Amino acid sequence: MTDSHPPLIPITKPFFGDEEVDAVIEPLKTGWVVQGPFVKQFEKKFSTFTESVFSIATTSCTTALHISVAMLGLKPGDEVILPAFTWVSTANVIEYMGARPVFCDIDLGTLNIDPDQIESLVTAKTVGIIPVHLFGLCADMTSVMRIAKKHHLWMVEDAACAFGSWYYGKHAGTFGDTGCFSFHPRKSITTGEGGMLTTQSDSMNQLARSLRDHGASRTDLERHTSKYGFLLAEYNLLGYNYRMTDLQAAVGSVQMDRAVTILESRQQQARRYDQLLSNYDWIMTPQMLENYIHGYQSYVTLFCPEVPSLKNVDRLHVQRNDVMADLEAQGIATRQGTHSPVIQSYYAEKYCLVPEQFPNAYIADRLTLALPMYVQLTEEEQDRVCQELRKAING
Repeated sequence: MTDSHPPLIPITKPFFGDEEVDAVIEPLKTGWVVQGPFVKQFEKKFSTFTESVFSIATTSCTTALHISVAMLGLKPGDEVILPAFTWVSTANVIEYMGARPVFCDIDLGTLNIDPDQIESLVTAKTVGIIPVHLFGLCADMTSVMRIAKKHHLWMVEDAACAFGSWYYGKHAGTFGDTGCFSFHPRKSITTGEGGMLTTQSDSMNQLARSLRDHGASRTDLERHTSKYGFLLAEYNLLGYNYRMTDLQAAVGSVQMDRAVTILESRQQQARRYDQLLSNYDWIMTPQMLENYIHGYQSYVTLFCPEVPSLKNVDRLHVQRNDVMADLEAQGIATRQGTHSPVIQSYYAEKYCLVPEQFPNAYIADRLTLALPMYVQLTEEEQDRVCQELRKAING
């Protein structure tokens, strides 16, 4: 007896091979499984690919963001501007420091922060901006950097989704004081959990390396490979335990060797989705902008059988969910793009926020629809995704 449901097409799937299996065994053989030589190797490969001067591996993008705002001296009473449509951790790291996140609405076309609205949010308490390169499309960094420079603000790039994303010839994460990347399994390359902090500043590089390691003056690897390794490091800073393990970095190092193949596959699939969906008037596909290279961490569309507005968004939201449920019944996984922190109860209640303040972020929260994308996705599976999508919308 066969299963009546078609084979499952997941939203994503990591791309691993024998090389990753062999690599992760090496730390087990040597016994050096904590932050060590493979972390150093992974960091070097990441810097080479992104053309960042320094890369510092961490336990996640969230912890890279936390280290960044701590290094920049964020303190209670300060304000930081960030987009109202982003994963909640972008706002959380500001809260960790006792500061206030100031949400800015987004451009519904790019799903990134709307630079035309940033400056009106700057106050005497504003100290920084965290632009997010959502789903692999860089934010309008020319405008964001101009505003940051004009008002003497620091800038941390949330590049969680932006590996392989370029803006006017520069990789995401190389514009601000720091850039922060994620290696969660939904990202283009993965270490399971994990992150990377990039910076062009030698002083911030040294400080970040210390803060990720409890505030140590030298790493365990440095201590064990130098004279007087029996002596512990000095701890003159209040740091964190945000160290990536060599087990994760061994996988990450091999993933970096696959990076070009993985990114080219995602871009090819995105172009094919663009073509297959070109006649679907009720779906807005991701924007392609001149002088940008989209990394396509996700292929996120906007469900819009009507021009979306605050008046019809809740009704369209129900329709979108029905479409997603129909696809799920056919074994095809979809997701909303991400969420809007401003409608999560913690932020909405603490800062008295309502959707009407951020109409585009609310619409994006309610109507984005991400389609399956991963290296192993076949053309036949892509065809089926689009065919079932058309059936679902036509009822």
